[in-house]
Order: sequence, then structure tokens, then C-alpha cells
Amino acid sequence: MKIPYKKRQLNFNLYFGSIWLIFFLGQFFFDDEFNWIDYGLLVSIAYFGTYYYKVKYKYVTIDEGNLTVNGPFGKSVALDEIVQIKSFAGEYILKTEKQELRINTHTIKPESLAILNKELKKLQVVWNYKPSTIR
Repeated sequence: MKIPYKKRQLNFNLYFGSIWLIFFLGQFFFDDEFNWIDYGLLVSIAYFGTYYYKVKYKYVTIDEGNLTVNGPFGKSVALDEIVQIKSFAGEYILKTEKQELRINTHTIKPESLAILNKELKKLQVVWNYKPSTIR
């Protein structure tokens, strides 16, 4: 099961990649001087690459007993090793004996967050949360 990012999160990278590409093209065609904006192509490629990565790999993946937060330095944890789930300030902190994994709930679509909550509730673990974070 894959939990995607919110559209707003994805569109941010798309918009800024487009803006930087427009800056680069304007500088390239209308100015002969070398300027810091000339690096706009690299910046726009980075934004477009980030957009593509987020669309393809989603934010959280749950499969074969593992929960993975995808990213350049993505983390993974086995579901059966989770001993505590803490909900605080829009984050789920999944704790095992050796590590902890953070999931930012503000970047997840609301309907996907409900699915993630349902999957996490299936685990027989201790939930610690502030009353304002109950969903």
C-alpha cells in the first residue's frame, strides 16, 4: 500500500521548477553576462526531479510487514518491531527498540491519512498522543 503526498506538496516542486526554468531561459536568451540565475537550469532540474521522485515513489509504503518512508535517505521499520506510536504536532513517531521513524501527517492526503491510521491501529502497540491530535 502506498500513501501519497498532498497535491500541494507535489505542485510546489512543479511550480518552482517552472519558475526557475523561465528565469534561466530569460537570462540565456536576453543577457550576455554570466549571472547567478544561469544556474537556474540546474535548480529547475532538481525541482522537476524531486517532483518526479515524489510522484513515483509516494511518501509512505507499507508492504510485506515493513513500513518505509521514502526519500533520499529513506527509513524503513518492520511493523512487528514497533513498540510505541506517539502522535505529536502533526507527526507520528514510530518507536522500536533500536530506532524511531517519523511520519509527517501534514504532507499526506486526508483520505490517505485515514488509511494509514487504520493500518497503524491494527498494530497492538501503545499509543501516546496529545488530545488535540486525535483524528
